[in-house]
Amino acid sequence: MIIVFNYDYNYNVICWTLNEQAKYWIEKLNLRQEGGFFIETYKSEKYVNLPEYDGPRHACTAIYYLLIGDQFSSFHRIKSDEMWHFYAGSSLSLHVIEGDGDDNIRLNEIRLGSNIDNKETFQAVIKSGSWFAASVADHNSYGLVGCTISPGFDYRDWELGELQTLKRLYPQYKSIIEKYAEPISKGKGEASKC
Repeated sequence: MIIVFNYDYNYNVICWTLNEQAKYWIEKLNLRQEGGFFIETYKSEKYVNLPEYDGPRHACTAIYYLLIGDQFSSFHRIKSDEMWHFYAGSSLSLHVIEGDGDDNIRLNEIRLGSNIDNKETFQAVIKSGSWFAASVADHNSYGLVGCTISPGFDYRDWELGELQTLKRLYPQYKSIIEKYAEPISKGKGEASKC
């Protein structure tokens, strides 16, 4: 058994126990820890220059991304479309707040996984500008996926959803937002014991 340490957005210590399969993928794919485990696998040599971006972007980028146990990807959004691909482990739930205008806002849960008969899918697209979070369905397991973004990922195009702001904008989805959004804090929290 391996215990992994990380910090949440308030600098509290978080711990996860890795099962052997998750450990295998982390080591084999050389994943690094940052809001899950990931590594960039592709960055197009071609660039695009679109008016809604502040400068050129790679035409496409791709990563491997792994979440373990009760680890999750907090609500965030990016300017580009993002396609998620399922590879191994437990299915992942993608929690997506999307739509245009107050009357057309909806929360969708997309199950990314291999059990097609259980309404899971191998691929899912998150449309640009949608708020979304991801979580592992089986908290005793892990989920290994890939993410392909076009135009390519750039931190200038990424925005982390702040808990209070999202609750104010989407009060009808308060419970899911409280589960998968983090308060933005400038101070450091107390370290918790593992």
